[in-house]
Amino acid sequence: MIQIEDLAEYQLIKASKDEMVCSMDDRSLMKKMLIHICSSGGKNIRPVMLVLCTEMCGGNSESSINAALAIEFIHSASLIHDDVLDGGLVRRGVESAHKKYGIPAAILCGDFLISKAISLISGYGNNAVNEFGRAGMYMAEGETIDISSVDEEFRERNYFECISKKTGSLFAASAAIGAYVAEADEGTALKLRAFGENVGNAYQIVDDLLEYLNKLEDKSSTYESVTLPLIYRKVMGHDDAVEKTVQQVCICVQNAKDILAYFPSSEAKDKLELVTDLITVDMLPGDIF
Repeated sequence: MIQIEDLAEYQLIKASKDEMVCSMDDRSLMKKMLIHICSSGGKNIRPVMLVLCTEMCGGNSESSINAALAIEFIHSASLIHDDVLDGGLVRRGVESAHKKYGIPAAILCGDFLISKAISLISGYGNNAVNEFGRAGMYMAEGETIDISSVDEEFRERNYFECISKKTGSLFAASAAIGAYVAEADEGTALKLRAFGENVGNAYQIVDDLLEYLNKLEDKSSTYESVTLPLIYRKVMGHDDAVEKTVQQVCICVQNAKDILAYFPSSEAKDKLELVTDLITVDMLPGDIF
């Protein structure tokens, strides 16, 4: 079965990212931290989606690479800062940046990545830059909602607001920016923004469900968020809570695919549908059905 790592778009992004990091001064501690972060793997899901959306809208993958790297770098920065906030110990199967290099160095590494991301996205038009900036603000706001989830009456609507900002916003921006790179009109970009948000929400719900079921092996944290299955578990049994959570995943995925149906057939569209499934429904454990 084809995986994200098999896609040409993934290989292009990985090669460009590795080249950029390798070009840094070998004496720099920042380079050592970035090599550690990059070596931890990651599927480059958001930048791959950006490149694919550019291609689906008639653009060229090479023209979108800096925008794709900007998305990946701000995402990596958010993971570093989130691990500091959550007491994250393991990320993608390796020691978190702050655990290995200390909190001050990790925070500065995150700041460096944000600055590099701004530099990379600045070469695109106002629409792309505005999408990028909006996502960054929403991600921070979503994280504050997540942090307060254990202290307040956290309901289903609060959860969806949280994940739409914390996770869905960067998926949304990736898809919309991909359209703008291809010089698509605003209506097309807005459709793809909605597509990306639905995929991002489904992705986060699946991640939260896997954590609830203790099926995450490459991630460890000392802080536990209030997630959708935990919210459902307050008013129903375990099996019903899992089933209802899976239903929400399927709703988001179907919404995303309904939006893709507006676009003509293409290889890029087929790949977007593949990626959508790979990071959502295909991640669900078979024994819950």
